[in-house]
Amino acid sequence: MKSISILCVTSFFKGEDFMIGAKEAGCTVYLLTSHKLKNEPWPTNHIDETFFIQQDINNNWNMEHVKAGIAHLLTTKKIDRVVSLDDFDVEKGAEIREEFRIPGMGQTTARYFRDKLAMRIQAKDNNIAVPTFSKLFNNDELNHYLDTVPGPWLIKPRSEASATGITKVHTKDEAWAIINKKGDNRSNFLIEAFRPGDVYHVDSISYEGKIVFTCCSRYLATPMEVAHGGGIFRSMTVETGSEDDKALRELNAKVLKAFGMQYSASHSEYIKSKETGEFLFLETSSRVGGAHLAEMVYFAKGVNLWKEWARLERAMAANEKYKIPKSKDDTGGIIVSLARQEHPDQNCFNAKEVVWKLNKANHVGCIVTSESRARVIQLLDEYAGVVAREFHASAPVPNRAKT
Repeated sequence: MKSISILCVTSFFKGEDFMIGAKEAGCTVYLLTSHKLKNEPWPTNHIDETFFIQQDINNNWNMEHVKAGIAHLLTTKKIDRVVSLDDFDVEKGAEIREEFRIPGMGQTTARYFRDKLAMRIQAKDNNIAVPTFSKLFNNDELNHYLDTVPGPWLIKPRSEASATGITKVHTKDEAWAIINKKGDNRSNFLIEAFRPGDVYHVDSISYEGKIVFTCCSRYLATPMEVAHGGGIFRSMTVETGSEDDKALRELNAKVLKAFGMQYSASHSEYIKSKETGEFLFLETSSRVGGAHLAEMVYFAKGVNLWKEWARLERAMAANEKYKIPKSKDDTGGIIVSLARQEHPDQNCFNAKEVVWKLNKANHVGCIVTSESRARVIQLLDEYAGVVAREFHASAPVPNRAKT
């Protein structure tokens, strides 16, 4: 078996299953992460060497220091693949690949999987429906947008994740007040029409430019509702073969092709307009979905997205064929919430369909699976009531985006 070395890059504690999967596949595994995460329970038995980088006061890495360290590492070791395990590390991984000519997604393509403005322009250029949007560069262009596109609108950071840093505005004056407050930083934001609807997510594995695994799911409370309204996070898989499932699979394939996806895990989000029933593209990413959605996919479909991503990266680096394992087709659902208690008693999640419970301080949650969609819906509704009464707490939405 050909020896393959993978450098995992992450500024968050995540991706343990990727590292385990890569090691199980015979890879040498290096981890590059933030020094503040040194004491997290990384899967050290599956990591050959770990490198820590100090963050500045804004939690950023000095990429010149990172590249100098990697240059030193390469004098005695080799790196075949660089894998960014979180949205915030996509640019870091692309910059490292470009600098050291390591195969994989470069900086231009990476923009489509990180920069929300680049995503929307690329989607629009490829006849993919998106909420009507505008750049914030030019005053006349922005005034025209606000005068001709009905509100309300969302002002979004171009490079944040999930609902972080999003502001909802209802009038032109309110929009300008927020934009002016951003000063010279306004170019790092965009504005788009807010359109009510259900939000869906599609988790995929792509190989040789084609999607080889897809799981479509619907948020029962949108990420923005949870983040800004202090709600309870819930999601469940879409019925395979349903009209929504077929439409999402077709649209997701079109998006990933337009954005140049060749091989990776991806997590994409779409909204089904309440007014028209049309699916609109919201955003995509070249990584496994967060919020324990990968666990929901695994228990419902039998495919571990993290480990399959690792197997895929190894196969590509070794110039070997990759084959996705056979999946199953149960319905899965997840519920997660902040909890008032530091270590909540989760014995209330006692149905036989409960396959996983969240083990995290001040959090509560579980995953349920069944062949019956009705049973999963019943349990998610029942447990949402239990969580609301006995555990739920809320916290202000994080605002990493500079104003």
